Amino acid sequence: MQVLKFGGSSVAHSDAIKRICSLLEKKPKGRYAVVVSALGNITDQLIQCGQLASERKNIYKNILEEIEIRHLNIIRELFPITYQSHLISWIKKNMNDLENLCDGIFQVEELSKRSLDKIMSFGELSSSFLIAEKLKQSGLDATCKDSRDLIITDSQFGCAQVDFITSNHHIIQFFREKTSEYIVLPGFIGSTLENETTTLGRGGSDYTASILAAAISASLLEIWTDVSGMMTANPKIVNQAFPIKEISYEEAMELSHFGAKVIYPPTIQPAMKKHIPIQIKNTFSPLETGTLIYINKNTNISQPVTGISGIQNMALLTLEGSGMIGIPGYSKRLFEALSREKINVIFITQSSSEHSITTGIHETDVIKAKAVIDSEFAQEIHQRRIDPLRIEKDLCIIAVVGDNMKNLHGTSGKMFAALGRNSINVRAIAQGSTEKNISAVIRKTDFKKALNTLHEAFFESPPKQINLFICGVGKVGSKLLEQIDQQQNYLLEELKLQVRVIGLANSKKMYFNDHGINLSNWEKYLKQKGIDMNIYSFMEEVWKFNLRNSLFVDNTASEEMAMTYDKFLKNGIGVITCNKIACSSDYDHYKRLKTLSRHFKAPFLFETNVGASLPVISTLNDLINSGDKINKIEAVLSGSLNFIFNHFIGEKSFLEVVKEAQLKGYTEPDPRIDLSGLDVMRKILILARECGSPLELSDIHQKSFLPETCLSSTSIDHFYQELYRFKNYFFKIRNEAEKNKKRLRFIARYENGIAFVGLECVKQTHPFFQLEGKDNMVLYNTYRYAEQPLIIKGAGAGAEVTASGVFSDIIKATK
Repeated sequence: MQVLKFGGSSVAHSDAIKRICSLLEKKPKGRYAVVVSALGNITDQLIQCGQLASERKNIYKNILEEIEIRHLNIIRELFPITYQSHLISWIKKNMNDLENLCDGIFQVEELSKRSLDKIMSFGELSSSFLIAEKLKQSGLDATCKDSRDLIITDSQFGCAQVDFITSNHHIIQFFREKTSEYIVLPGFIGSTLENETTTLGRGGSDYTASILAAAISASLLEIWTDVSGMMTANPKIVNQAFPIKEISYEEAMELSHFGAKVIYPPTIQPAMKKHIPIQIKNTFSPLETGTLIYINKNTNISQPVTGISGIQNMALLTLEGSGMIGIPGYSKRLFEALSREKINVIFITQSSSEHSITTGIHETDVIKAKAVIDSEFAQEIHQRRIDPLRIEKDLCIIAVVGDNMKNLHGTSGKMFAALGRNSINVRAIAQGSTEKNISAVIRKTDFKKALNTLHEAFFESPPKQINLFICGVGKVGSKLLEQIDQQQNYLLEELKLQVRVIGLANSKKMYFNDHGINLSNWEKYLKQKGIDMNIYSFMEEVWKFNLRNSLFVDNTASEEMAMTYDKFLKNGIGVITCNKIACSSDYDHYKRLKTLSRHFKAPFLFETNVGASLPVISTLNDLINSGDKINKIEAVLSGSLNFIFNHFIGEKSFLEVVKEAQLKGYTEPDPRIDLSGLDVMRKILILARECGSPLELSDIHQKSFLPETCLSSTSIDHFYQELYRFKNYFFKIRNEAEKNKKRLRFIARYENGIAFVGLECVKQTHPFFQLEGKDNMVLYNTYRYAEQPLIIKGAGAGAEVTASGVFSDIIKATK
């Protein structure tokens, strides 16, 4: 014989009843005990009726009338007219009884747990009655049996304890005498020996089914609900969660204890004692496999973790003091005090020195817990043998569960490494003696992030999800978005990366989408749906999302933006930037950013600070990390200046070439930064610092080729006026170089701890002589490259190549 439980349906009664009866009709010939929970939201409405009646609000009568109309409509939808009369009479009689009960509550102005149990029983009773009648009307051999005649409990209303000896006797005797093919029973309810209606608490309908299955030694217990089995994690929080095909009783109990609501621990226990398999199936997708819970699941040796679960709104209570060391009885008294107040302890850990005991409870129980513990240990606290109870709120617990964790090394290391990489701080840890569960207490705000992080670590083969928050969508930023959009499929298929842009901002607007911004229409979304941009508001939004594998990308030249990197790194969010200001600011600030990156395991990459997409910094780091010694660096580091001097030919004035470079996007928005040499100074400073030199920007020697009035210009327009005024001066510099068969190059050098930048004339034999267009070139003269320098050459300016360098850093950061 099999036991089937139906419930968890949020649809109207008639649709649910049709679906359930259709599933039952397709079952093979045999005997079935069918347990039914209240369908739809009727239980919520019944509870509301009781509460309104106790508050002397007559509106409860309107709700009762609505419930009655709903049931009458169901009868008219499901049954022919000739079959409706006795069903309507049954519904009306029960509704009259329910209304009388609510009227009594209304008069006494009190809703007791006993009365509430009686009210709530109506939902299960009506649902099971209508399903049984529908089966009969379809020509099946069906009987409806009131579970209160079979399941006997104590008088702990609201969550009654089952008397298994008496209940089993009643159940066995009934099923011996009753031979109907389908026996339909209401779940969730029982009765005392005095025939008072009781309820079995959360998951009570599943529990009813399990009690029946164990009593009659059923071959299978099927739980039909509205999800396709137990999932690897909560699918409402973890989109990538998937059903677990097979799971042991112990694993299912651990997951349900830590918040997996598909099935509750009491349901598993009766079936587990009789080794009865439990199959969880989806009423809406009956062909899906679902989850099978039984004793001998097939073990996947390579997969130590079966599921991840968690409980929110938790608090930690810590009892500690030197007076506890070596003194027996403290733990006993603590848990007895909590037990007296019926406070459930979710989590326990104790220091090895016996100096403290930490327990986790629901936040709703904190006030009761503090009162009872302070009372229990009042004398010890007064004598200062122990400290007053310490309470920490706004916490949650996450649990990694699996039978096979004990057989594979490194599970806990993998768990905590994944949390650490995403800056999720662990407040407390516990591991069961059976090694089936590792649980950790973390901040409540990190709950979603932690579940997704651990699910990715243990269950998800690539793709790995990367979440970007991008500031700056000008020339470089827009090209970056274009490149990301073009490469989405390649990244997914070849690199197994799912790159999502979650936030975008320019100087005026910012826009966020937690599902990822459609990059083909980002401009429209930013313009139409964006809100006013403020860097601190932007950061607050990023903190709220609190997504794993998050990266902040700065495509601006803003000093204010550059000074926020430390805040991102502290929150475990990597920083990718083409903005040179942070790395060329005070040396202490630069070192602090590097230290924060290491400490919080958040990448800080700025390859484009020096040579756009050229691997200038990464090559330098590879040389140093491999033990090479840098003797000298010579470099043309400004693609814009190289373009300017390469195109300063013929009759073109210096001003014309500068404007052409700006128009092509080769210069900074303010070209004075390039022509003053400041941009190159910042670049050589960054390379010197990467070599380990504590130089400041003021330490760099510069020989400017600009007249003083150009350097002191008050605006870009004024700067251009001065360039025009000194056009003959610039012609003279060029002509002098051409006369000596040399070319003008703005060169940066670093040697023996000294950095220098300035305009020079190079001979034809020098590598810089043939440098064309906007190209950059870097010469690394090292211990290993002593005779011939290591040369890096290529385009060093332009939105396209700079964006590709930023994109490359994003991909590096994912590794």
